[in-house]
Amino acid sequence: MDPLVERYSRVAELNPEDLARLHLIVDDVAEAVGINHIVDCMIDGTSAGGDGVIRCYVGFEPSGKAHIGWKVLSLQLKRMLEANTNVMIFLADWHAWVNDKFNGVMEDIQTTARYMEECFRSLLDYPSEGDGPGQLRFVWASSIMDEGEYWARVLRCSKNMSLARVRRTFSIMGRDEESSDGDLSRFFYPALQAADIFEMNIDVAIGGMDQRKAHMYMRDVADRWKWYKATCLHTPIISGLKSSGARMESFDHKMSKSDPNGAILLHDTEKKLTKKMRKAFLDPENADSPVYELIENIILPEFGEVVVTPKPEFGEPSTWTDIESFKAAVADGSLHPFDAKMGVAAGIARGLEAVASHFESNPETLERVNELTK
Repeated sequence: MDPLVERYSRVAELNPEDLARLHLIVDDVAEAVGINHIVDCMIDGTSAGGDGVIRCYVGFEPSGKAHIGWKVLSLQLKRMLEANTNVMIFLADWHAWVNDKFNGVMEDIQTTARYMEECFRSLLDYPSEGDGPGQLRFVWASSIMDEGEYWARVLRCSKNMSLARVRRTFSIMGRDEESSDGDLSRFFYPALQAADIFEMNIDVAIGGMDQRKAHMYMRDVADRWKWYKATCLHTPIISGLKSSGARMESFDHKMSKSDPNGAILLHDTEKKLTKKMRKAFLDPENADSPVYELIENIILPEFGEVVVTPKPEFGEPSTWTDIESFKAAVADGSLHPFDAKMGVAAGIARGLEAVASHFESNPETLERVNELTK
């Protein structure tokens, strides 16, 4: 019996095609919460929008150049497209303004949003765009905030939520709980994020594990108002290259653009990747490492293998198709940590070729973002 049946009995009612879709949607995430909603949609031929099109979304603040965490999310979005859902990338320009990105200059925020559109089109191999199944679309927060019901939803999403409850979600903005007492707008941020999901008839909310608190806030709101509860999918967090990869609730280990040498950007050349990976944490006696996270969450899902090519005097090339054997080889010394890291650098560079090619041919938007992020 499919193990998903233990989580929700109606999974047993899915036809083979929809069961395969469900596995595409949930099998590679770190956590799936509330799968009953999408299962019901598949069986009953409905959705939050009432038309049977399952709509998923992931939201981003336009805040600077893209880092490798976007690659993790884009691989999940590719699976969502393959599962015939509609994929929305939500460009949260007003949310970025609330969070003081680019000093609140909306023109700069929106320039970065256009750059993000270009990044994701190339990461997703330029899928068909539209509001139908298997299609991609981009929606900006500024395009829905003028809707008459939107602010009523925001107020409902704020009602009966204590300040302490809201403070606990501040990590979704990359802020600590005490950081925003002088700015009331930030207390509305979780309510805005919840209202977005209901306003846009989203069936599946996607984000990194660091977005879990926001999604649970949304599900609490749904319980209060007897609204539908979107399924929530949480992808793994990639640790900073210098981190030991320890799992912490605070996500202090999370890769951050604020540490240029500890973060991989989507525009890093293979030469730059090689230089950064030399300093990446990899202890043969430690099973946790950002090197392993990059293999498990990016290279293997995309290519199915990691190819390690040492200098000829140090050994023969080798190909690895599972993370455990790779770790074991590093641990027992049959795979040198330096060679392992260089193999990962090459694999990441291979996966970024499409982005590099796009911006070589279309440099204008990236050049503007480079100016903004100097």
